[in-house]
Amino acid sequence: MRNIIAFLVVSALLANLIGCDADNGAAGGASGRPGGFSRGATIVEIVPATLRVIEEQVEAIGTTAANESVTLTAQVTDTISQVSFEDGDYVKAGDILVELTNEEETALLAESRANLDDAETQYRRLENLLGDGSVPVSQVDEARSRVAAAQARYQSVVARLDDRLVRAPFSGLLGFREISPGTLVSPGTTITTLDDISIIKLDFSIPEVYLSLVAPGMHLTARSSAFKNTSFDATVNTIGSRIDPITRAATIRAHINNPGATLRPGMLLTVKLTTASRQALMVPESALMQRASQAYVYTVTDGRAEMTQVVNGSRYEGWVEIISGLEPGTPVISEGVIKVRNGSAVTTRSERDSGADGAGAIGSTSGEQN
Repeated sequence: MRNIIAFLVVSALLANLIGCDADNGAAGGASGRPGGFSRGATIVEIVPATLRVIEEQVEAIGTTAANESVTLTAQVTDTISQVSFEDGDYVKAGDILVELTNEEETALLAESRANLDDAETQYRRLENLLGDGSVPVSQVDEARSRVAAAQARYQSVVARLDDRLVRAPFSGLLGFREISPGTLVSPGTTITTLDDISIIKLDFSIPEVYLSLVAPGMHLTARSSAFKNTSFDATVNTIGSRIDPITRAATIRAHINNPGATLRPGMLLTVKLTTASRQALMVPESALMQRASQAYVYTVTDGRAEMTQVVNGSRYEGWVEIISGLEPGTPVISEGVIKVRNGSAVTTRSERDSGADGAGAIGSTSGEQN
C-alpha cells in the first residue's frame, strides 16, 4: 500500500515539472526577443531624471495696512449743517467733507472784514497827509497799528471758520459715514475713516537666522485666500530695528502697489521670500522609496526594473532632489512602484497598447527619453 502511495506522489511531481517547462517555453515565445514586450510585464509610468531649478524660500504670514490711515473727527463742539460725502467715496486732499454750523462766525467775519477795511482807509488818508506835514508821524504810526490789529482779528475769525470745516488731509478711500446733518459733535467724535490704499504696507516676521538674507529692495510674492489665483508682487521696504527677545523674530515691512484697490487693510497674506536659487537633478516624489535610512528608486534598463540606491536632498513642488546615484535623463519609474520588484519586466500603457511584437520595448523608449 505504501509503495502505491509513493508511486502516485512521484508521478504528480513529475507532471508539475513538465507543465512548468512548457509554460516557460511559451512565455519565451511570446516575448519574441530579449528585452521585447512581454504580456506579463507590469504597467508603470516612467519619467527621466531632470535638471530643475530649486528656489530657497522663506514663508511667513503677514498683515496688510494702509499707506496712510486716519480717523476724522471734529475740532470744535457744534452741530453739523452739511455732509458732502457718502460711504466709500474716493476723495482728494483738501476736499470739504463736513460743514458745522457757522452763522455766528460768518457774522464775526463780516464785522472783522469791515473793521479792517476802515482801518486801512484811515491809514492811507493819514499817510497822504503826512507828506504835506498836516499830521504828526505818531498819528500815522497809530493808524498802522490799528490796521495790524484788525488784520489779526480777521485772520482769527477765518481760522475759527476753518475749524468748522472737516477736510480730507490726503487723497484716499473713505469708510462708513458715522454722522448725519444735525448731529452734535465734539472733539473726538468719529465722523469717518480715510485710508490711502494706493500702496499697501505688508508687515510680517521671519526668524532671526534668515535676517542676513533679507535686504531693502528685495522682491517677494504674496497670496491671499480671497484671490487664490492671484499673486501680488511686493518689495521689502524696511527691516525692523529690533529682534523680539521672546520669538527671536524680526519684523519686515514690504510695500505692494495697489492701483486697483484690490487689497484692503487688515487682510492676511501668505508671503514667500526667495533668498537663493540653484539647479538640481530631480525626480518625482512618488518615485522615491525609503527603507530605514536609505533611499532607492527603480530605474529601467532593457525593459526591466532595477533598484538603485540614491542620496536625496531637498523637496520642491512635488519633486525631490537627487544628490548622487543618478545621471540626468536616466529613466525612473514614477507610478506603479509598489507593483514592481528588482529585475521584474515593466512596460508603459502606451507600449502595451502598441502591440506584442516588441516594437514598444522599454529599452527603445528609454533611449528616446535620454
